[in-house]
This record gives sequence, C-alpha cells and structure tokens, in this order.
Amino acid sequence: MSRRATDRRVLDEVGGLRAMAWVMAIMLFLTMLAAALGLGTASAARVLDRQLVGRLTVQIVEGDPVRRDAVAQRVLAAVRRLPQVARATPVDRAELTRLLRPWLGSDGADPQLPVPAMIDIDLAGGDAADARIAATVHAISRSARVDRHESWMSPVSGFMTSLTWLALALVLLMGGATAAVVMLAARAGLEAHRPTIEVMHMLGSTDLQVARLFQRRIALDAGFGGIVGGIAALGVIGIVGARLSLLGSELLSGAMLSVADWLLLVCLPIGFVLLATLSARVTIVRALRRTL
Repeated sequence: MSRRATDRRVLDEVGGLRAMAWVMAIMLFLTMLAAALGLGTASAARVLDRQLVGRLTVQIVEGDPVRRDAVAQRVLAAVRRLPQVARATPVDRAELTRLLRPWLGSDGADPQLPVPAMIDIDLAGGDAADARIAATVHAISRSARVDRHESWMSPVSGFMTSLTWLALALVLLMGGATAAVVMLAARAGLEAHRPTIEVMHMLGSTDLQVARLFQRRIALDAGFGGIVGGIAALGVIGIVGARLSLLGSELLSGAMLSVADWLLLVCLPIGFVLLATLSARVTIVRALRRTL
C-alpha cells in the first residue's frame, strides 16, 4: 500500500483519472468501428464471390411468348446435357414479375409483355465452360444472351475490397495516433516530474524503475479507455448489425460479423493497452537515457 501511494504521489494522480484516459477511449472506439467495417466488408465480399463464381444466366429474347418458351425449353435441355453444367434451372415467371413490379407495376404480369425467359446455370468447372455453353445456346438461338454473374457484380466486389483496405488503413492510422498520444503524454509527464526523477536517481533508482511508474499509470489509463471505448463500440456495432439483419438484403446480410470477427474485436482493447504500455516504456527510457 505504501508503494502504491508513493506511485500516485510521484505521478500527481490526486483527483482521479486524467484526460488522456478519455482520449484513449475515443480513439479505441473509432478504431473498433473501423475494424468492424473492414471485417464486415471482407465477409460480404467473400460471400458475394462464393455466390457469383461459376454462375451464368441465359436470357432468351423473343417477342413471341410461345416461341420464347419453346426456345427456352430447348436451351434448357441442351445445357443440362453438357458436362460443364452442374445445375440449370429456369427462372419462374412469377419471380420475374415480382422483380419487375417496382418499375412496371401490375403491367409486369401481362403475358404479352416481351420479358426474356431466363435460365440460371451453375458450372461444374472447366476453363472453357463459358465458351462451350455460349456456343450451345447460340446454336439454338442467335438472339440469346449468356451473362456471367461475376462480371455484373465485379464493381461491387471491388468497391467492398477497397472499403476493406481503407478500414485496415484507418486501424493502422489510429494505432499510430494512439502511440503518438502516449508518447506526448509520457514526455509531458517526464518534464513535469523532472525534479522528482532527479531526486529518485540520486537515491539509486534506475531508468527502468522510473519508466515503470509512468508505464503503470499509462497502462491504467489505457485500460480504463479500453473498457469504456470497447463497450461503447461493441454496443454500436451490435445495434448496427441488428438493423442490417432486418433489411432482408442478401448482400448486406453477408456483412454480418462471424464469431471469429467478434473475438478479434474483443481482443482489440487488449492490444490497445499493450501498445500504449510499450510506447510509454520506450519513450520514457529513451528520454531518460538521453537527458538525465
């Protein structure tokens, strides 16, 4: 108890926690939000890639509904015989009507409306699968189109990948800013207590012993900031995740965090405290060796 009281007097801790603890809390809060953004977009990008890779859609464009349906049946039978095709499924007309309703309203259900017949295809593999399927389809109907899902959504996937890298850069930037704040606080404390430190050196204290006092205080401040900022960030992330799950979007639902992602976020405050402690120790020891 005597030693702890001495530490507090040396660091002028009467009056409670210093403002740096709240700065730490804010910085950790922002860091965890950036990390959650990066983990969410990375997860969504992986889900999107799994859904799109190896998938094609064939569109049968014919003005005559009877001929359109007949050609669609012929194309479906032909592609199902190809070894490169794992599954071929016609898109239900009711589903197409539902997708068109926001733009066409009730007119989308008109059987005379020249809506293309569509066939979804899952590929079994093979580098030349696209070309083989396109050749088979075009041999039956020159007006048919073969679209690869991956080409449609590649801009979205690229955008999410960019967001992931941006979030990583923000996390690293916030980590560097945290270390800088700790260094400034440690140097300010060193200057404020220079006379006391000189007396401690005269009494036989080493640089490492003095650095340990500052290190302990900054670790406590960082720990307090880690608890406050971490709880606040996890609460916000949980609320945002719950709201995303209610939207019913397949793309946004892919941005939900996994158990491993949550564990990583929980570990961030611990790394935050370790970074602050190490930064304080290195800063104080170097300053003492250079000036005292």
